[in-house]
Amino acid sequence: MGGNLQSRERLRPVDLARGHGLSTQAIRNYEEAGILPVAGRTPHGYRTYTPLHAAALRAFLALVPGHGHQAATAIMRAVNQDATDEALRLIDERHAQLLDDRRTLQAVERALRDLEPTATRTGPGMGSKSTAPTPLSGTGGTFIGPLADKLGIRPATLRKWERAGLVRPRRDPATGYRLYDEADVREAQLVHQLRRGGYLLEQIAPLIAQVRTAGGLEPLEAALHDWHGRLSARGRAMLTGAAELEAYLRERS
Repeated sequence: MGGNLQSRERLRPVDLARGHGLSTQAIRNYEEAGILPVAGRTPHGYRTYTPLHAAALRAFLALVPGHGHQAATAIMRAVNQDATDEALRLIDERHAQLLDDRRTLQAVERALRDLEPTATRTGPGMGSKSTAPTPLSGTGGTFIGPLADKLGIRPATLRKWERAGLVRPRRDPATGYRLYDEADVREAQLVHQLRRGGYLLEQIAPLIAQVRTAGGLEPLEAALHDWHGRLSARGRAMLTGAAELEAYLRERS
């Protein structure tokens, strides 16, 4: 079918570019990157494209919102190299990542629910703890190394979060070492989950401050709703991309 299309109509780079708000240089770049099949050439050396190239371009542009530019490029390059199984494997990986992101969001929501029963520490703009935390070690808290191991991160990361005001451990009076009580651990878990969800430290800081001030999940409901929306949008974009890619695969056959 692809050969019939190529013999039926010839397109210039500007013909492909115009319908998508792209430049002709972008079309040439896409061809060089393997996103589009290799173009034909006129006797004078000018590139000529076909409806098959137009289908490839539609597939790529439809894949980008759900998979990202880099993954969409790799998928299209594999298809154009007749490595369809590799392209499908790359798509599977992105779907697996989306599922993992959904699970991460669920973990964030669980972490926030765990924060709700815990009153916040005394301090400017904060409440006071109504009950003492359950000791996590003989010192009434846990040190930075064990907490880092628990979270699967480096101690340096926890120190970075502390400098950003995201966690506020106290110091052991005998050793001067950082001690994280139960509330600190929960806040560190929350920061960790938000980082996995793609939030930057400067975005997390006001969320943590809101949780400390309000003492619950409510301040983050808007952020969580937005996160849900972004995951749903990615999922739907993946469906759109799959439909266009299937159309392109049919035209190649």
